[in-house]
Amino acid sequence: MSELNLRAERLDAADALAPLRSRFALDDVVYLDGNSLGALPAHVPDRVADVVRREWGELRIRSWTESGWWTAPERIGDRIAPLVGAAPGQVVVGDSTSVNVFKALVGAVRLAGDDRTEILVDATTFPTDGYIAESAARLTGRTLRALTPDEVPGALGPRTAAVLLNHVDYRTGRLHDLPALTAAIHAAGALAVWDLCHSAGALPVGLDEHGVDLAVGCTYKYLNGGPGSPAFLYVRRELQPRFDSPLPGWNSHAEPFGMSPDYAPAPGAVRGRVGTPDILSMLALEAALDVWDGVAIDAVRAKSLALTDFFLECVSAYTEPGRLEPVTPAEHGRRGSQVSLRCDDAGEVMKRLIEAGVVGDFRQPDVLRFGFTPLYTTFADAERAARILGSLLR
Repeated sequence: MSELNLRAERLDAADALAPLRSRFALDDVVYLDGNSLGALPAHVPDRVADVVRREWGELRIRSWTESGWWTAPERIGDRIAPLVGAAPGQVVVGDSTSVNVFKALVGAVRLAGDDRTEILVDATTFPTDGYIAESAARLTGRTLRALTPDEVPGALGPRTAAVLLNHVDYRTGRLHDLPALTAAIHAAGALAVWDLCHSAGALPVGLDEHGVDLAVGCTYKYLNGGPGSPAFLYVRRELQPRFDSPLPGWNSHAEPFGMSPDYAPAPGAVRGRVGTPDILSMLALEAALDVWDGVAIDAVRAKSLALTDFFLECVSAYTEPGRLEPVTPAEHGRRGSQVSLRCDDAGEVMKRLIEAGVVGDFRQPDVLRFGFTPLYTTFADAERAARILGSLLR
């Protein structure tokens, strides 16, 4: 047994979060793709079966009230809120991340006012965010500029309406400086919209603390809500009375069952709702969030950094110098919860890794991407993945 293997055993034995792994449906595969799809919490199938058989099958329409279906978007939003540093009443769950990006960005532009004629977007963002930003600019009559997050402070000015940024770069795992960038955006009189898809459930975000205006995030990565589980929308409390959603649906009406031809928005986070919620996936997400009961996000972050540090050390020990290039920042303050490695034949290497029982993913053109979910990833997983990677490259 190698020294790194022994260290992994000691680290796992001392890990306060280690018991959480038993709450997930896992096998002998080293699963390092939770930044794309989180593992299944083991109790979720029984909860979904109850929703289908009893709440839908027996109670039927009565479940909108008796089973709490109608209030699920806000109730589940309040469960996610502490994981992103938000007080209750500011997060609503529903729709996809893409739809919520559209709501948030157009809503931010409307809040900024007509004299603010430019939108800035993260040039390194996930493609959909860029597509939506371009559409939002056309629909609102604004111009759009794509910049790297480092370029944003120098580009801000009196014309800036809103800035859409990713908290963590999905390719490299780089963590952007949310507090400093939000402060710079506010100093210019603009609004900050953050995409938290690769940080929610992996590290502290501090939405309230840092005065973020609007934020969106998915729930199927580090929150383990299941494939296609509904996303969330955060609207800062002070902005809610003026938040003008570009998708006003009957669910966000002040009197949804009044069936009025005139729209009157509901107060609070409910304004972020649109149509009938997708109950089956929403309640699967609610059940999945049970694994977070009693878990501090700071403890998750500490383990994430320890795991990624250890993985990088193991990769260095098990692979030939120069064969791989880490593109994830080494500095803790600039690292999310993934490690991305540049490799000339990355696509083929990842295919062989998966065949050998290590599941990560590949991003064009040459990036191996490994996500570390501290609720269930072990130090032994990190060591084994690096060892198998090294053997394949040899």
